[in-house]
Amino acid sequence: MHCCNIEGLIGGIDEAGRGPLAGPVVSSCVVWKTLPDKILDINDSKMLSENKRIHLYGWIKEHAYRVGIGTATHEEIERINILQASLLSMKRALEDAGVLPDLVLIDGKYGLKNLRQSKPIVKGDKKCFYIACASIVAKVVRDDIMEAYHALYPHYNFSKNKGYPTKDHKAAIIQHGVSPIHRKTFKGVKEYLV
Repeated sequence: MHCCNIEGLIGGIDEAGRGPLAGPVVSSCVVWKTLPDKILDINDSKMLSENKRIHLYGWIKEHAYRVGIGTATHEEIERINILQASLLSMKRALEDAGVLPDLVLIDGKYGLKNLRQSKPIVKGDKKCFYIACASIVAKVVRDDIMEAYHALYPHYNFSKNKGYPTKDHKAAIIQHGVSPIHRKTFKGVKEYLV
């Protein structure tokens, strides 16, 4: 699952949370100096169980050179749209890593503006070790954020659905209305604004 053969610092960037109806979008930038000897079962976070993701998250935090996190809030998503908010969170994750890699591999078809050494890879989280690491970190961090929101807004069961548009989540919006962290420009939410 390697996707490049260059020397130097290589960063992978991915986001979690483009599809949900609530909460932030979270990106991670995981930077490596060298590939570890054992890569374990690193894969796209969506292909892993929650327990496996948490285990690999700890392993990545221990072995990677730097790990950065960036978020864009639900308000920012509403103001600038989900694509621009995702790119903003990626930029923040790169800044949070505190180092500029020689190559930055980004999941999707968009690179980061004004970053010459960024390379987008479509379905990169399934093809590339560096991006897959970032996908795991972003997913675990976002899930933790949604767990915290569950304590504030238990009606919506964010600990289970993480804000995604499940049948039960949509039913909760109909029954209880829109919470302060729902994305008010998203279909499935905007119809129920009072």
